Amino acid sequence: MDYDVIVIGLGHAGCEAALACARLGCSTLGLTVSMENIAQMSCNPSLGGPAKAHLIREIDALGGEMGLAADETFIQLRMLNTSKGPAVRGLRAQIDKAEYQARMRRTLQRQPGLVLTQATVYDIIVRNGRVAGVSTEIGEISSRAVILATGTHLGGRVHMGEMNYESGPDRQPAAVELGENLRRRGFAMYRFKTGTPARIDGRTVDYDATQIQLGEELPYGFSYLRQPDPREQIPCWQTWTNERTHEVIRENLDRAPMYTGAITGTGPRYCPAIETKIVRFPDRPRHQVYVEPQGRGNEEMYLSGVSTSLPVDVQEKMIRTIRGLENVHIMKYGYAIEYDCIDPTQLAPTLESLKIAGLYFAGQINGTSGYEEAAAQGLVAGINAALSVLRPDERLLLDRSEAYIGVLIDDLVSRGTDEPYRLMTARAEYRLLLRQDNADLRLTPRGREIGLVDEDRWERFAARRNAIELIRSGEELPEALRDYAEEATEQVEIESKFSGYIAKQRRQVEEFKKLEKWKIPEDIDYTKLTRLSREARERLGVVRPFSVGQASRVPGISPADLLALTVHLREMTLQGRKEEAARDNG
Repeated sequence: MDYDVIVIGLGHAGCEAALACARLGCSTLGLTVSMENIAQMSCNPSLGGPAKAHLIREIDALGGEMGLAADETFIQLRMLNTSKGPAVRGLRAQIDKAEYQARMRRTLQRQPGLVLTQATVYDIIVRNGRVAGVSTEIGEISSRAVILATGTHLGGRVHMGEMNYESGPDRQPAAVELGENLRRRGFAMYRFKTGTPARIDGRTVDYDATQIQLGEELPYGFSYLRQPDPREQIPCWQTWTNERTHEVIRENLDRAPMYTGAITGTGPRYCPAIETKIVRFPDRPRHQVYVEPQGRGNEEMYLSGVSTSLPVDVQEKMIRTIRGLENVHIMKYGYAIEYDCIDPTQLAPTLESLKIAGLYFAGQINGTSGYEEAAAQGLVAGINAALSVLRPDERLLLDRSEAYIGVLIDDLVSRGTDEPYRLMTARAEYRLLLRQDNADLRLTPRGREIGLVDEDRWERFAARRNAIELIRSGEELPEALRDYAEEATEQVEIESKFSGYIAKQRRQVEEFKKLEKWKIPEDIDYTKLTRLSREARERLGVVRPFSVGQASRVPGISPADLLALTVHLREMTLQGRKEEAARDNG
């Protein structure tokens, strides 16, 4: 068996990677430990929100799949942060988990050039410093590129009170040998932790004791390609923990793996377990809890806000202190999962390994959290893996001024992360330029150049862009463009209202671009740059930045180090010109 690209893992990163590779013309193999769990939402049944909605819109603008799948399977849609500026607004959807999985699985199965196989991968095959395929339980499979999108399976271990066992999410197999072999190949690894709350029987909830949260009838969804079909939306419900809840947790901290030493991995700062909230915020009288449906005709409810690894008896007692949940039946208990991930500073901005050519990494294996962050990385890794096979001189690089995807990847490969990374609007310096409403204007031309944007999407994009230009110039829209009138008007109003701030950010981007365009030779030997501090030489030697701009964002690089680097680059350029002149003068 021989393929252009092999994608290992078919979660949200793997799905986008595999589809991108096949759509660009690569023979692609998708490997998964379970066909039934393709595109599984192992945690919350939702997509979007501030920054995350931006990612989905950008994935869609480039020709990815997540936005279309979300629009076809959502059960509730809301726009968040509507009282704030347009830069931080974010579309959020509750998703029918089973339908989303089924829809994405059908898409993968029907994609020409893509085949799926259920198998466990043990190792990466490397020859002469370049990936050559994978070793699996069904034998060796050769390829010219490999994308690792293993999620939380790598070295996975589940914790629930005093009980812990080797496992991936939802009792799927853990990938133990693969993680050990990555270490053997010299990859620096981290141990991270995430968790999930209990799922309860919705028929046992006292909804009258909670606050209902309804969806909104909006004229758009995540995808620019088409408006989602209208449908009946399903509400969520809000309640809160109380002092009795907190007392139960405090009384049982000696049984919590987070505090007994059983869990050593670093957990997410922005989505902590309920026991961590109680310890970290002892004076807070209550914490929000959301009862979220997981699908139509499905009585299993997700308890957002009370992720936990406490023992099952404590979970029972704790949850039943919460208003509206006094008599609930728990269908699945919450748990924490520890897993291995790599230090992402070992990657280029293309998400290709700096150690092994043709090996790409995407998703939680890079230290991120969230379906949207994973899918965005999968798309970029898939595009670049395909380009490395089909058009080796091309690659997709998105910088911080172009896309939230660029912010996400630059943060990872330049700065790294010592905890599960979550993208937020505050991480984007130019967020007024990177709104969710203009993702297509920023990125669809890039997707067209690459080859992922088909004729239908391009025609719709051109029509929307033309409508915006006509509204901007004060002209009346022709009948053929009337469907775009509302969103085109909104786009122009935003530009007009924030014109001063937008102009300021564009000037800042021009300065930023100067440093980004100042490229650093890939073969530069930092050990010989004695003007730099020893720390700078070590850090730059690991990260190997593509540009002076990226070098400026590497932790530990001082202004003096950056000045020394630019002086050296100028000297290299001058020396190169002298040598070229000498050759010309013969």
